[in-house]
Amino acid sequence: MSNARLMSPRRLMSFSDCVLSIAATLLVLNIQVPSPEHSTTLGHDLAAQWPAYAAYVTSFLTIGIIWINHHVMIGRLRSVDQAILALNVLLLICVGFLPFTTALLATYLKAGHGQVLAAAIYAGSFLLMSVVFAITNRHILFPKAYLLEPAVSAPERRRILLRGLSGIVPYAIAMALAPLSAYATLGLCGVVAVFYATPAASGTLRRGSETGAGANGSISP
Repeated sequence: MSNARLMSPRRLMSFSDCVLSIAATLLVLNIQVPSPEHSTTLGHDLAAQWPAYAAYVTSFLTIGIIWINHHVMIGRLRSVDQAILALNVLLLICVGFLPFTTALLATYLKAGHGQVLAAAIYAGSFLLMSVVFAITNRHILFPKAYLLEPAVSAPERRRILLRGLSGIVPYAIAMALAPLSAYATLGLCGVVAVFYATPAASGTLRRGSETGAGANGSISP
């Protein structure tokens, strides 16, 4: 491929960092300041918003894990081409959708109706992000392996890909749990986020290794 059609990964990472940081910041808008005109106490009103807190923490951790994995994935490249750029845009579309799905679940979790669909959409957004991340990762590790710097052996590339793919399973289970319990869906997504945010799950961050499958997953995400 002509070098004229390649570009530095730094621009891709800079743009991606902006989108990820904006998406993470927008999550807090789901948490509202209780009105002083309510007849209940401030403490009661704050406690009643626990679904918003839980969804916020879960989504923020997941975006943080995606950010780490994204840096590792793109950091392996000496340059990027149009296909990688296009896949990256698809991944960012998935990330940019998370503030909406987070607000949807936080709003409907205790509404008495709509919570099943809201939970399915919430887990589904993580699942979709995980799948797109896995597709992007595979495209980089195999069809575009010649762009890796330094070079990574085929067995190591397979290991990295398989580790990332494992993050898809928990989100598929979480989505399947939605008809049974929206709370279970949120709980499982939260457990996945917390697990992959721990050093034990992520391991040592270094070039050539994935930090965790939850953001494959790494999210997924």
